Amino acid sequence: MLFSKETYVARRQALSRLVESGLVLLFGNNDSPANYPSNAYKFRQDSAFLYFFGQHRDGLVGVIDVDQHTETLVGNEIDIDDIVWFGSVKSVSAMAEECGVGATAPMSSLSDMVQKALKAGRQVHFLPPYRYDTQIQIMDLTGIHPSKQREAASMPLIQAVIKLRSTKSAEEIAEIERACAIGYKMHVTAMKMCRPGVTEQAIGGAIDGVAYAEGCMPSFQSIVTMHGEIMHGNPSPRQLESGRLMLCDAGAETNENYCSDNTRTTPISGHYTQRQRDIYSIVSDCHDLVLDVARPGVKWWDVHFDVCRLMTNRLKELGLMKGDTEEALRAGAHALFLPHGLGHMMGMDVHDMEGLGQTNVGYDDEVRPSSQFGTASLRFARKLEPGFVVTDEPGIYFIPDLIDLWKREGHNAEFLNFEEIEKFKDFGGIRIEDDVLITENGCRFLGEQRIPYHMDEVEQFLAEREG
Repeated sequence: MLFSKETYVARRQALSRLVESGLVLLFGNNDSPANYPSNAYKFRQDSAFLYFFGQHRDGLVGVIDVDQHTETLVGNEIDIDDIVWFGSVKSVSAMAEECGVGATAPMSSLSDMVQKALKAGRQVHFLPPYRYDTQIQIMDLTGIHPSKQREAASMPLIQAVIKLRSTKSAEEIAEIERACAIGYKMHVTAMKMCRPGVTEQAIGGAIDGVAYAEGCMPSFQSIVTMHGEIMHGNPSPRQLESGRLMLCDAGAETNENYCSDNTRTTPISGHYTQRQRDIYSIVSDCHDLVLDVARPGVKWWDVHFDVCRLMTNRLKELGLMKGDTEEALRAGAHALFLPHGLGHMMGMDVHDMEGLGQTNVGYDDEVRPSSQFGTASLRFARKLEPGFVVTDEPGIYFIPDLIDLWKREGHNAEFLNFEEIEKFKDFGGIRIEDDVLITENGCRFLGEQRIPYHMDEVEQFLAEREG
């Protein structure tokens, strides 16, 4: 376990107070076979289960009886066949003792626990499942069909988990910074390899290897591409070409599930062209603006639009946008260039708790989601609090199909200079991303080492690399 027994005990006690009554089920993950049962993907524990129980073994369920003030770690002991192939592991009772749980039970007893609670008219709380084996398990326990389980999931439990996990403790921040240190190594590796003739796949494989060599894993499928206009462009066999840009969006996830997430956009020839510098400088300034405006009590929605306002004004200076800035923002004209939100929460999931519902995690009664293109993709918008970790990731993208569509439809034509925009259809895209901790008085970047991102720093780094 990463943290002390007392940490997990305190987390479960806080959860019980927030949920108030009923039977809470927190499902750990099972092994996930790649093509047959004994050839499984790398095991990754469910983040909510890990947050409250701290154990990484597969086949476990944490049960909290809020009314009876009892806790049970449910799971079967391994047998000799498992030991022969995978080695001995801690007993379920030993794991329970480690995380301060008072009782254990075999998996066969879980159905009786649930049925007893249901017959007594008590609420059985569970989170929205995202794995099919968990969905089947919930159906067996409760009779709720998988197609109905997301809507049947417990809102009191969802809200309680979000409240607790949103604010990171000093211990958690230290683990995120460990992930950031590995993310730094991944990104500087990518920048060192960024040369004409090197394939996207070679770089993607190398940086994933950095994470695995540190005993970790990538926090998501690494993005390495010359087509930065594609939001999630996976590495391809394409060779990098001089004069173009390489966008790399990658991060590390520690064995305790804590993540980093950074993006850099590197000139393949070693130097930015003037056109690239014009666009890059806007993204860089938008990225740095966040440090000035993000602080407790400020809505991330407002930070997002502060960035969009700066971007719009600067694009007007280049002749790509026109008209009144505030009217352009209300109309969503800026989304042609920035079709996603400024950032998302990050922690034990790279999009922290996204499985609990974007609206539940990122919005509240004061700030509600928008249906407008671009703004609808703002994953997080609510008021900032100390201990929140969010990503700061502005970008400018020239997406040919989107440009063609808006031009054909005349969409926001009063704010967009399509004649000039057409000249950038071969540009690609630029994104700069770092992880930001909201402090008591403002915010700061996470990670002791800063991956170069100011243009002069990037060019100097590329000039000084070996080979």
